Amino acid sequence: MRNILLILMSLLLIQLSCKKQEVIPTSGTVTIDNITGFTQTYFVYGFLFARAEIVSTLDNPPPDITIDSDGTNLFFQTNNLKDSFYKFGEFDSAISAEEAFNNLTTVSVTQWEGLAYAVEPGQIWIYRSGSEHYAKIRIISTVSEVRSNRDYAECTFEWTYQPDGSLTFPDK
Repeated sequence: MRNILLILMSLLLIQLSCKKQEVIPTSGTVTIDNITGFTQTYFVYGFLFARAEIVSTLDNPPPDITIDSDGTNLFFQTNNLKDSFYKFGEFDSAISAEEAFNNLTTVSVTQWEGLAYAVEPGQIWIYRSGSEHYAKIRIISTVSEVRSNRDYAECTFEWTYQPDGSLTFPDK
């Protein structure tokens, strides 16, 4: 009886200590907006590619990108002290944009921009993080309107993150 109890306790201990490591996705679809929150400081939520999640600008690390509006155009911004955006292309249809996004496996960037300005559906952007990691972004849809007497911005995008620091993205 004692041996059975020891075996059961050993099995239970092994099961509890063997936690499956969560695999962080390197691609997906997400929606971000510019709704502000307030604790003691104003904040917004953005997207952090390395963790594949929406995080607050008060978090550590903060989001890689946030979306905002100047009343006319939407734009992605970042707070990594680098010019971080490159517009790869604009496409007339969602199908052609999706095809170009899926076929984009490598890119050579000649000039980075500080903002991804005038973000619209059908565009593909390349993002460079402060630690020289890259993501490709396909804009699926945007919302730009006035809500609560404020310029509201919302963007849904497909993304693929390259955590190895290269500008080569996996095939779909």
